[in-house]
Parts: sequence; structure tokens; C-alpha cells
Amino acid sequence: MAPVRGLKRRRRIDKKAGRNASVSGYSEKEGSLDWWREYCKRINGFQSPSKGLDKFKSVFKISGRTFNYICSLVQENMMVKTGGFSFTSGKHLAFHDQVAIALRRLSSGESLMTIGDSCGLHHSTVSQVTWRFVEAMEEKGLHHLRWPSDTEMTQIKSKFEKIQGLPNCCGVIDTTHILMCLPSSDPRNHVWLDHEKNHSMVLQAIVDSEMRFRDIVTGWPGKMEERLVFQSSNFCKLCNEGERLNGKSLELSEGSEIREYIIGHSGYPLLPYLLTPYEEKDLPELRADFNRRHSSIQMVAKGALARLKDMWKIIQGVMWRPDKHKLPRIVLVCCLLHNIVIDLEDEMQDEKPPLSGDHDSGYHQQVCETVDVKGEHLRDKLSLYLSEKLPP
Repeated sequence: MAPVRGLKRRRRIDKKAGRNASVSGYSEKEGSLDWWREYCKRINGFQSPSKGLDKFKSVFKISGRTFNYICSLVQENMMVKTGGFSFTSGKHLAFHDQVAIALRRLSSGESLMTIGDSCGLHHSTVSQVTWRFVEAMEEKGLHHLRWPSDTEMTQIKSKFEKIQGLPNCCGVIDTTHILMCLPSSDPRNHVWLDHEKNHSMVLQAIVDSEMRFRDIVTGWPGKMEERLVFQSSNFCKLCNEGERLNGKSLELSEGSEIREYIIGHSGYPLLPYLLTPYEEKDLPELRADFNRRHSSIQMVAKGALARLKDMWKIIQGVMWRPDKHKLPRIVLVCCLLHNIVIDLEDEMQDEKPPLSGDHDSGYHQQVCETVDVKGEHLRDKLSLYLSEKLPP
């Protein structure tokens, strides 16, 4: 995984946690229902189990099965720390209550005060519980965000080719802005003022054919151009050193070949492994066709980022004076949760309406003029290959 600025070095991932889909002693069918029934009674007064489960899904945007799995990941880390939490009534805040509070904070984007008042908690408790959850997810959930294995990459390339016929495509890259409300009177905040005059932090993501995040970079100020964010990334370094996108090339009939690559919009440089669309006007048909296919594939990344913000609303709106050292770690955990929903084939993701892909409303597309001649040759070669496959 690409580096997340502000993320501290952690211990090695306990892979056993990823194989344990439920909390020890906690039945997926009955335990989640019993816990949720009690939780609803304490907080909202729900009595009906069926209505309670409906409310669970509407509040947390995930199924009970996914909730159980997330609990299994974070239980050890969240319970090992000393210092218990309590409701304002004095009643102990159980482990599953803590996970639920943290997920509500991340999924609703509601303020600490709003969540605390509705749940009978002090706002500082909501903050501490959420942060304890974020730290646990950082350590135990990172295996859900990694570069594909060779077998996985073969499947990803096959799916991308089925979408719009682009062969040997390994992913799509895009960038979104996490908006922040910062005091303009503080000159230290000027660095966070982006080209649309908003205070923001960027999230760059490489997405596979199933909208799963495979590589992210976050923590940079919003004013930093997309090309610079990419060029400063570990992914770019690995590509330049031949350690990424170095799999099997596609051999063409005339003896030439098409290497592995990702695609990105015109804000990125055209490189031997990163293909951007043609920018000229009055394009010939083969280049116009390439751009149409390219644009369609680009919607996969746009849809993934739109879904991320829609599901984990803490990063959708304007964050009120966030800790800029903690925010990248919150963004990372939201990306991990996004991937977990996909990895577990959570039925909730199928209930969401089609997304327009507008994850950066109000932002205009920047254009990068950096062009590598090898990237030009690959794009032209690919355009010609696609035109020969068009029906007469």
C-alpha cells in the first residue's frame, strides 16, 4: 500500500484476524440481534427486532455479518487498552457499543455533540472511542488494502477488458478533495487553500475493476497539483524502478506488445504506464474511440470515490477544524471499510443507487502537459489495436 502521510509505523499485521469472521463467543445470527435489541432499547427505544435490524442497516450502512467481522478485527486491540467508557447514566459502554458508536461517527458524519446527545454519551467519549477504533483498524485491517497478486491481476485485467475492451489495464487513478473548515486568519492554513479557494486535503486512489481501492495516498494539501501528488508517491517510484506494473505484456499480431498500465484523466502526466486521454480537438475516429473507452473506464474510479464519500460521510462534507495529523488516518480507515464491504460481498452495497461519479463537486479539471514519448507510443499503439477490433 502506498504511504499515508501522518500514519505511524505499525506492528506486522496479524493475518489470523482476517480469517476469523466473527467475534469469539459472539453468534452472528443471535448475538448481533441480541446486542442490537439492547442497544436500540438503551438509545432509541426500539422494541421490535425486525425494526431494530432495519434501523441497524440504515444507521451503519452495513449488514450484521459485516459488523461482526469488523468486530473480530478490532476486538483484541480495542479491549487491550485500559480505561473503560460509560454512558452518562453510568452504565458501562460494552465493546460492541464502542464499535457501533465509531461506525456511526464515520458513516453519518454527525458531530460529536449530536452523536453523544442521541446516545447518552459525553462528546469526548465519542471522540475517544472513535479514535481507539481508528487505531485498531489501522493495525488489523491493512490486509484489505494491498496491491493485487498475479492471479488477482489477471482477473482484474480481464474485467476491465470486458467493460470497454481495453486490454492489459490494471487500474484507474483519480483524486478527490476532503474539505476542511479552517480559520483563514491563521497564515499557517494558507498552504491548505486549493485552486478552488477551499481548504482541503487530497486523497489519491488507484481502483480495480470492482471499485476496490488498491493503493492510496492522502495527507497532502489540496493546493498540490495531482501530477505532483502522483509523482511524489511510492507507487510512481516503484513503477519507475520496474517493480510495479511489470507483469506480462500483451503480444500483438505484428510482433509489438502492450505492457501493463493504469489510466487517469488529463490532470495526470502521460507516462509509459499511465495513459491519459487525447486532448486535441477534431480527433480522428480511432483516437475519439479511445477517449470514449477511456472515459467509460474512468467512471469506475469516480464511482468508487463517490461511493466512499456517500457511505462514510465523515469525509463527504466540510470537516470543522480537523486535526490534520489524524485526518489522513481517518481517511485510510474509511478506505479500509469501503474495501471490507466489497470483500465480504455485503448485500448493502447492492442496495445503493447508481452513483453519478461526482465526488468532487465544484472542482474543475486541471490539465497536465507532461508527456513521455513512450507513453505517447503506447497510447497510439493501443488506439490502433482497438480500431482494428472495431466491427466494419
